[in-house]
Amino acid sequence: MFFAAAPIPLSPIRNNPAGISASDSPLLLLLRFTLSSSSSSSLISPRNLKCFLFKSSTMRIPKKPVSLCLALFSAPPELPSFSYSRIRFASSAILGQPDRSHSPGKRKGIHTVVGNQLRASYSMEKSHETVVGDNKQSSTHLLHMGSCHGGQEPCVWSSPGGGFEIDLGKHIFCNRSLNMKNIVAVGFDMDYTLAQYKPETFESLAYEGTVRKLVFDLGYPRELLDWTFDWKYMVRGLVLDKKRGNILKMDRHKYVKVAYHGFKELSKEDKVGIYGNTLLRDSFDEPDYALIDTLFSLAEAYLFAQLVDFKDNNPGKVPKGVDYAVIYKDVRAAVDLCHRDGTLKQMVAKDPGRYINEDTSIVPMLKMLRDSRRSTFLVTNSLWDYTNIVMNFLCESRTLDGSRKCNFDWLQYFDVVITGSAKPGFFHDGNRANLFEVEHESGMLINTDNGSPMAQVGSSPPAFSLKGTDKACRVFQGGSVGHLHKLLSIESSAQVLYVGDHIYGDILRSKKVLGWRTMLVVPELEREVELLWELRDTRKQLRLLRNERDLIEDKMHHLKWSLKFEDISAEEKQQLSSEYNALESQRDQVRFSHQDAQRKCHQKFHKTWGQLMKTGYQNSRFAHQVERFACLYTSQVSNLSLYSPDKYYRPSEDYMPHEFDIIPL
Repeated sequence: MFFAAAPIPLSPIRNNPAGISASDSPLLLLLRFTLSSSSSSSLISPRNLKCFLFKSSTMRIPKKPVSLCLALFSAPPELPSFSYSRIRFASSAILGQPDRSHSPGKRKGIHTVVGNQLRASYSMEKSHETVVGDNKQSSTHLLHMGSCHGGQEPCVWSSPGGGFEIDLGKHIFCNRSLNMKNIVAVGFDMDYTLAQYKPETFESLAYEGTVRKLVFDLGYPRELLDWTFDWKYMVRGLVLDKKRGNILKMDRHKYVKVAYHGFKELSKEDKVGIYGNTLLRDSFDEPDYALIDTLFSLAEAYLFAQLVDFKDNNPGKVPKGVDYAVIYKDVRAAVDLCHRDGTLKQMVAKDPGRYINEDTSIVPMLKMLRDSRRSTFLVTNSLWDYTNIVMNFLCESRTLDGSRKCNFDWLQYFDVVITGSAKPGFFHDGNRANLFEVEHESGMLINTDNGSPMAQVGSSPPAFSLKGTDKACRVFQGGSVGHLHKLLSIESSAQVLYVGDHIYGDILRSKKVLGWRTMLVVPELEREVELLWELRDTRKQLRLLRNERDLIEDKMHHLKWSLKFEDISAEEKQQLSSEYNALESQRDQVRFSHQDAQRKCHQKFHKTWGQLMKTGYQNSRFAHQVERFACLYTSQVSNLSLYSPDKYYRPSEDYMPHEFDIIPL
């Protein structure tokens, strides 16, 4: 059954081999155009042909015809010409038939996640062929956003060149429905959210600073100064076992799947013996475990693994009483010392470009949000002096006067800036921290209770001036979420969207305590989804091998049962035993092939830890946390600029195991 669509008048069309009439229905138009394309090399220009936008009501294409509603819209002039394979794929999808337009050597369309919805099939070829749906109705906002018209200017949704395909790695994925029309204020963390630090320089700097503190302040051997840092080795989502010196990766059920003692991999028997035979289920939380949930924690995790190996191989060089738990405590103390004396931030302040990635889409994104009449705010644990330097760097090419010197022009993109917020305590209702207003130029703090000025901790009192306090954006230090809500006139916590990188410090607290809507920035996601696309055929093969292994094992179980309990002759018993042995050999071959292919597949993501969001066939603990606490998640904050500020993000339908074999892909 198809819904009837009212005829839509078309403008005169030149080169009309299909005999398209203005009175034709949308479905007939598409079919006629498809049939004519197969016999004609000249295609109708998209400047004259109305774009067909395919809207699917379900994430999977069923075997039987389903109800469809087609609509025609004018094609923007920038839209690339239709290709024959694109039109034929659209028609095959409408008719519920498989797409056979691609040759075996080309990539085929996949069911793609847009806002975590498997909506429409599309290709990741350079042409970015796709069937695009109405953004408001079906959320198939597939755009390819780089620079507008091939230039250097960032292309955002609101720009003339906006509104096209988005690279898969830059999608915003949705766990819980979020209608941006209900959001009145959008807030951002700064470090690792607006400011993405370069791991090869910034993490190495943090590592070197921590080692120096261990040697010169905590008395560790000087040979540590010769150690080097592999910034690619550790990943987020790992758990450090402080007592045993182990580093663990577990699934969402908290079963340990991968474990290393230092850099030595633990066998399956060791993993089961340590973590699988306990009478009471281990929670794997503090104080015995440490969670590696931020990118900044990767350097200390790597150093902890090095020190575990060092202790095991050089017992005489480690003082008595210094066990693995003490080593971790010392590493944490050394990291805190680096932060306390300002070593790291001083180095970044001298040369921000060496340590921070430039992102020219941040300012257009902020401008688009403000043009949509939403408040924007910044809440960061960094103090004002460092915040001003970093935000100047991120916005310097877009400042009012175009100069590179530090100024306050970037404040025009925010309504409120809160520095030194001491998150996650900032999010607690019972937080009674004082709120100080920051005088922009001098950095002096003005107590909002009695108005008396005071210098920031560690700063010499400069000449005090109140210039800048009358600016549109007010800057504060400390305080609590209650202060922020009053400053922005927030009536309901559900009206706030907060974007951060820390699953606990930014996302969990603001979600569970306040009920804010949340978006998690996961930079690793961009490479992960690209690899998922490249390895899609391998993953299909893995599923087939797994099914084949299960079928063989079922046959083996039946034969084994027959040999045990059925009254059969010696000859039949011999025959069944031979069949059983043959199946056992076949099972072992399939199992070995499956294990080898699975290991190689996971090593494509990371040689040691595998896929970030998976452990085997289960979601990793990190993925489980993302799913629980982040309404949205994406690879970088500026991906917000690729979507409408009024977009309705909708999640995919949840599927249980019994549904996958019933609902066809």
